[in-house]
Amino acid sequence: CFFATIFTAEKASAQETKWIKVGSLHNWYMAIGCEPETARRGLVSDQQDGLRWPAEYRDQDMQAAKGMWIGARNYSDLVGGVVYPHKVVHSGPRHWDEANETMPVEFRMIGRFEHPTVIVDGNISSTLQFDDILDDVDPNQKADRVIINRVQTSMGVEFTRTIYAFSQQYHDNYFIYEYKFKNNGVVDLNGTTNPQTIEDMWVLWQYRYAVSKEMGAYGKNFMPQSATWGENTVNDARGEDPAFGDPFRAQFSWHGRHSRATDSDGQVFDNIGAPDYRTTGRLAAPQYVGVVTIHADVSASDKSDDILQPKTTWYQDSDGTFNQANFNNQYNPNNMTTEYGIMTAGHPPIRHADLVGDDFADLKDPGAGGLSQTQGFGGYTLAAGDSVTIVMAEAAAGISWEKRIEVGLNWVNNSGPFVLPNGGTTTDRDEYKDAWVYTGEDSIFQTFNRAIANWNSSFDITLPPPPPDIFEVASGGDRIQLTWSNNAESHPGFAGYKIFRALGQPDTTYEMIAELPAGTGQFDDVTAARGFDYYYYIVSYDDGTNNNGGINPAGSLQSSRFYTQTNDPARLRRPAGTALDAVRVVPNPYNVRAALSLELGYGSERIAFLDVPAECIIKIFTERGDLIREIEHTDGSGDEFWDLVTSSRQIVVSGIYIAYIEVTNDYYNPEDPSQLLYRKGDNITRKFVIIR
Repeated sequence: CFFATIFTAEKASAQETKWIKVGSLHNWYMAIGCEPETARRGLVSDQQDGLRWPAEYRDQDMQAAKGMWIGARNYSDLVGGVVYPHKVVHSGPRHWDEANETMPVEFRMIGRFEHPTVIVDGNISSTLQFDDILDDVDPNQKADRVIINRVQTSMGVEFTRTIYAFSQQYHDNYFIYEYKFKNNGVVDLNGTTNPQTIEDMWVLWQYRYAVSKEMGAYGKNFMPQSATWGENTVNDARGEDPAFGDPFRAQFSWHGRHSRATDSDGQVFDNIGAPDYRTTGRLAAPQYVGVVTIHADVSASDKSDDILQPKTTWYQDSDGTFNQANFNNQYNPNNMTTEYGIMTAGHPPIRHADLVGDDFADLKDPGAGGLSQTQGFGGYTLAAGDSVTIVMAEAAAGISWEKRIEVGLNWVNNSGPFVLPNGGTTTDRDEYKDAWVYTGEDSIFQTFNRAIANWNSSFDITLPPPPPDIFEVASGGDRIQLTWSNNAESHPGFAGYKIFRALGQPDTTYEMIAELPAGTGQFDDVTAARGFDYYYYIVSYDDGTNNNGGINPAGSLQSSRFYTQTNDPARLRRPAGTALDAVRVVPNPYNVRAALSLELGYGSERIAFLDVPAECIIKIFTERGDLIREIEHTDGSGDEFWDLVTSSRQIVVSGIYIAYIEVTNDYYNPEDPSQLLYRKGDNITRKFVIIR
């Protein structure tokens, strides 16, 4: 939890990370082969950081910490000439040593194509510009993004983690991880070798899930703080024993009941799904998250799938002594023996979900940090040059955003009777809410099956058309104009484009405003209202003839919204002013505490200059005459905005200010080119007030 992150913070700044953000599930990856607690930036507020789903909305992170340990028996270590009964090297959940223990050798991302160029009013407007950094492009690979991550360990085992990500709409909420562990005998970055057989090698992964950031201390903060690090997380499993007849081997988690979840009246309430009881009731944590095993070699010589793997599926204390950074020491024999025992612990006599039942999950925790899933594979004996491969998929799923809104609103208003997922009804609002949240289990099972099918088909899923490689949005006087390239039209079965728009903020519900045929490269949004912010994305789609079902449902496929979604607002600008004396400053006075301006849109911390000339310079002075900002207005509209920040990036204080507006070019009436409306050098001043 948050108080145990000090060790990681110092090292995090030097660690290389890569994001995958092309589908509905976003995550970051670290060069050491795993993602420890708060390791990306070393910030306490990153207690839940990564595994964001659905990623189009903010604060959907579900990843609190991960760990990966590799252990073996009777290892002869060059350091000190010691034979350890058990040797364990660590990458998380809190400790790592990239110089001496898990040492990055290769870390690169390959894309099937580059992300599109997305522009709003002349500025790059996509998070992919900064987070989707490719090292190479391979148009022949099936996955949209592939990360190759090779790590040398100090016990002579090198592992390569290959991460596959897809943006196709039925396969964009999971990542496939392929691990290859090879005994190459190398023990440091200088290439020093210590050749020996790796005896009884086990690999253990830990997953500390906390669903999700929105409900927690660093989101909307209406659940107990301990939910932020997963104290109430419920862990479940399938397929521990082939005799169970389960369809796969998987471990998955969700947001369970918390004994200290209280409502506005201080009463303990049913927090399944984390309904925001203070406002609309929208569910902040209905997601399911987990890992499914796809393949594990029987041995170095038998590459068939060992259906008994993973052989360890215990749930362990996330804040247990063995998970502390100062405990994970690759030269402490007693500690490594303890760790090896955890790696080889086998299966618990009862699944955590069955232990919790309908009780409070936090009360079943021996500590205060919650319980992590563990997943142990072994034991493998690797002679020099031998290798084994393990493949898994990590996924997230659950009810839709719209269903989260609907169910939460019905719950908070207690507006029954309530319709259950099976079509029945109930008058119990908690039964109703919980039933819908629990359908997330079916959703993540479906996702697991799709990931397995995709791998087993050698990634032979039907690909959608690519997105337009250029998408540009331009604010205008009477319309917002969207233009795009036609590269997608050469895709087999290409059918056209769909354009979606959101009002006020980028992480909200989008509506489709246009469906356009092939050959179209421009759309004018003439339904936008003046003074409000608009966000867009465009997808290309096919006619469905290439997708006959099987690995995914039959029908039309479309490119991912995340390739073209704009991050900056476009605004309908008014036509250029026709007379200087019509120039207005809005609002005036400006009161920073006003949350909503009908003229400027939701949450605007800015001032507008309306009916300004098509081309002018706006100089802003304090009352005593100090020039604090110059704005060049060149877009031909009648609107210009100021973000209340000086040219030295200081936020302005309360006071009286003066705007000096000077025409920079002669301007003629567009409807009567012979009529000169104003000349270069014409000017006017306006006073306005700011209240903070």
